[in-house]
Amino acid sequence: MTIINLFLGGLKIISRVLWFNLIFLDKDSEKFGRKLRLSLESMGPMFIKFGQLLSTRTDLLSINLAKELQKLTDQCKPFSSDKSRKIIESELGGPIEDFFQDFDESPFAAASLAQVHKATLKDNSKKVVIKILRPGIKREVERNVSLLKSFASIFSITFKDSERLKPLEVVRDYEKTIIKELDLKLEASNTNLTRKNFSGSKILYIPEVYWDLSTSKMLVLEEIEGIPCTDIDKIDAAGVDKKKLAENGVQIFLDQVFRDNFFHADMHPGNIFVDKRNTENAGYVAVDCAICGSLTNEERYTLARMLQAVIKEQYHSLAKLFINAGWVDKNSNISDLENTLRACCEPILEKPLSEIEFGKLLLYLFESTREYGLSIQPSLVLLQKTLIHIEGMGRQIYPALDFWGLAEPYLENWISEQFNPTKLKNYIFENKEEILESIKDTPGMFFEIIDEIRNINISSNRNNDLMVELDKRIKKLKNISYFLIGLLGVTMFFLYLN
Repeated sequence: MTIINLFLGGLKIISRVLWFNLIFLDKDSEKFGRKLRLSLESMGPMFIKFGQLLSTRTDLLSINLAKELQKLTDQCKPFSSDKSRKIIESELGGPIEDFFQDFDESPFAAASLAQVHKATLKDNSKKVVIKILRPGIKREVERNVSLLKSFASIFSITFKDSERLKPLEVVRDYEKTIIKELDLKLEASNTNLTRKNFSGSKILYIPEVYWDLSTSKMLVLEEIEGIPCTDIDKIDAAGVDKKKLAENGVQIFLDQVFRDNFFHADMHPGNIFVDKRNTENAGYVAVDCAICGSLTNEERYTLARMLQAVIKEQYHSLAKLFINAGWVDKNSNISDLENTLRACCEPILEKPLSEIEFGKLLLYLFESTREYGLSIQPSLVLLQKTLIHIEGMGRQIYPALDFWGLAEPYLENWISEQFNPTKLKNYIFENKEEILESIKDTPGMFFEIIDEIRNINISSNRNNDLMVELDKRIKKLKNISYFLIGLLGVTMFFLYLN
């Protein structure tokens, strides 16, 4: 497809998004979503991946449109085994037979960015898989991202709703995501960190990375065995305790988000398998850690508090959390927001807790608050997507899965730990250099302000705006000083104890 055709196709998509989705909203969103999905599919793999990213942006798109875009599949024709061999030999600096005693010429998976071959290591006969980037894929990605930026710029200039939809921000988010996927060393690092986080775990296994054979263009991993998590018949045949299996999935999610602050953000069924070695306490095997996410401590704390406020139906507290976290406009009317959140949650919370899907509840919360200028970080969007996948798989395995029954005591315990003196002690010792550096700089900041005040007094023409600004700086500095002095006191106390 030529550049001109791609560009015209992009303009066609923009016009559809404007006239059908933004003006007429959800009236015919099912029909529109199907047209948009087919348009993206016709434009090729890079636009399919862009559509997949858009499907997670429920803070921007309607729920029905997002669901339709989730149907986009990232399956492509494989490239020739000769090209695979050339890439492997170029990356390893020698014939493929020097490293692998067997190499399956036929790929068993092929996607838009890479394809995967099975092989056997020469030195120890271990079974491995080799993920290889497509030839010339970086150049193709750069070209398509440039086109998407052009579309986004046209959209930003032309349409009034573009400020809320942030098209350039969405494209830049896509660019960051896909560029990361083009560096297989980053995926190897993500895989290795997740493996370390669950070292010794009986509920999640992550394959070993063979670093000596991995580069930015190829990744060699231990071959794993497992049952596809959606193949319920095989799970039943293996005698797996499905209730325990589904609950273990929730435990993995909570541990990744709140314990490790590093979560697998692409947990669709194709990447998750059931480990059948222990049928009574069956766990999972996860692959493809190219996309991972993490949250700030403030985001994790807000998320935990938000889930608590929802389940306890504390809508005023929930509204304050949305405003204080900066998720909605700071000038939002808190009473109106509270009523909106109540109207969103109450029909859902009428159901038994075991029937409430919290991933979808988050989705509806974000949907209902778009009129208040909803703006959340991409990391939270990734988390919402991950939660939906986890709950969806868990309920497919065990329909009576009680997510909240598992999550509530976990979150209560995690929030309590945030105020644990031992945790504060650890924070102080881990960041003592930065704390001492801040304290050291505080006197100098005071002297700078005093010099500025002296200069204003000398000047015959006093600047009121500058005085107001200095007053703000002095108050801010006073608060910082109080905090640092208090922190220094706590530090000295712990030093004394030790």
